[in-house]
Amino acid sequence: MTDEAALPFLAAELPAPSPAQQEVLARIARQRGRLRQERLAREEEALLEAQAQSLPPEPGAPFAARLAYFARQHPVAVSALAGGLLAALGPARMLRWAGWLLPIALRRLGR
Repeated sequence: MTDEAALPFLAAELPAPSPAQQEVLARIARQRGRLRQERLAREEEALLEAQAQSLPPEPGAPFAARLAYFARQHPVAVSALAGGLLAALGPARMLRWAGWLLPIALRRLGR
């Protein structure tokens, strides 16, 4: 993506592209435009998702949605709770429960 005005010596040395080369250059330009549009769409979708996650859930929202919102807003409290459970129940039992509960929770959250 060089500008001919910025690099006049380069434009003088390059021959004009052949019709086949022009087709390739046009295809490259179309692909770059398509990739740019896809990137912008992904960025916009990520922004909308971040905005939606920052909003508190509705009062009648499912318990999992309210719990996920609470966990995002209070990570230290959730970490302390998890640490307390780990100390009280022991690591083997916690791993057993997590191995059973995590797949169910992830399926319900839609990930």
